[in-house]
Amino acid sequence: MRRLQLITIGLLGSLAILLTLNSCSGNKQRQAMPLEIPVVEVKTENFPLIQDFVGQTYGYFDISIRARVEGYLEGVHFQEGGRVKKGQLLYTIDSAPFDAKVAEALSRVAEAKTRLVQAQGDYARIKPLAESKAVSMSDLDAATASLGAAEAGVEAAEAQLKFANIEKGYCKIYSPISGLIGRTEAKTSEFVGRDPNPVVLNAVSRIDTILVQFTVSEMKYLEFVKYAKTTGRIYKGEGGRRSDIKLLFADDSEHPYQGKIDFIDRNVDPTTGTIMLQASFPNPDYTVRPGLFAKIRAIVDEASDRMVIPQRCLQELQGQYNVLVVNDENVVEYRSVEVAQTHGDLQVIVSGLKEGEKVLLEGFAQARTGMTIVPKLTEFQSVTKQTTK
Repeated sequence: MRRLQLITIGLLGSLAILLTLNSCSGNKQRQAMPLEIPVVEVKTENFPLIQDFVGQTYGYFDISIRARVEGYLEGVHFQEGGRVKKGQLLYTIDSAPFDAKVAEALSRVAEAKTRLVQAQGDYARIKPLAESKAVSMSDLDAATASLGAAEAGVEAAEAQLKFANIEKGYCKIYSPISGLIGRTEAKTSEFVGRDPNPVVLNAVSRIDTILVQFTVSEMKYLEFVKYAKTTGRIYKGEGGRRSDIKLLFADDSEHPYQGKIDFIDRNVDPTTGTIMLQASFPNPDYTVRPGLFAKIRAIVDEASDRMVIPQRCLQELQGQYNVLVVNDENVVEYRSVEVAQTHGDLQVIVSGLKEGEKVLLEGFAQARTGMTIVPKLTEFQSVTKQTTK
């Protein structure tokens, strides 16, 4: 009986071992089967290369309104945030101290003119006497010197009077241009014109034309130049399409008026490797204000074949883009790429890929670098609305 039990136990153990071996063999077979993952081929499409540049808006003129003399602010004669005209009175400063300076200068002018009259009379009497040898020549020289000093004294006194009137004139501050004025930095009865009191009282901006200043790298600047030379277009809009330059805002809305580049700085900043450019845009309805975040969208190269892949293929990490490529042995490879604009739901690839290469469209969670897969070639249908990255 005991022998039969031992035989039964042995048979059961052998059966368990066989089942375990079969299970392991099945797992290995399942693990050895590669995953089937959709891929797309890198293709080319024909369209111009567009680039976005970050900038800031400025008025065509942004002029600070300063208190050029010290004193108490007597009046504010405009509506904050409204439009003002050239020559319109903006501020008045207490002029009493300057009235006193003008009166003092007037008295000095009168005193100097009195001395001049006396010196002219002395000279008129002594000159004929000196000619007849009735007085010495030294007396004539002294009278001549006194006359010259009196004349100079009158000129100096009149200059002081002019300066006193100029200072008094600074008590009334007028708008230098027509435009939009901001919030006043000083209120009535405040002392202005000396730190720490307000010196800059306000600013007036002419914004019927808006300026956008932005910086580009040295390489992008060279692309601008190359595009201008090869196409014969001038970014100032002379003889070329002004649609090459567009203005976009923080919400990705587009300014209805197209612009032109009207200024390029004389040098590249050696510390940043960038150069500053300026574009101007019509702004007749005053909707664009100085200080806005803005993007300049510009054509930097003519229409030609661009390598594109679906945007879904891209993975981004801290501003760096990468894709998973399937090589000729069906092995997954990690590849860093440089991107440009988007064209509909396609992404333009500047470098990192070649036409005809296969890129993973899905399955990023399952695929790993070095893994062998079964690539399932997929035809991707794109929408051709052009934007930028």
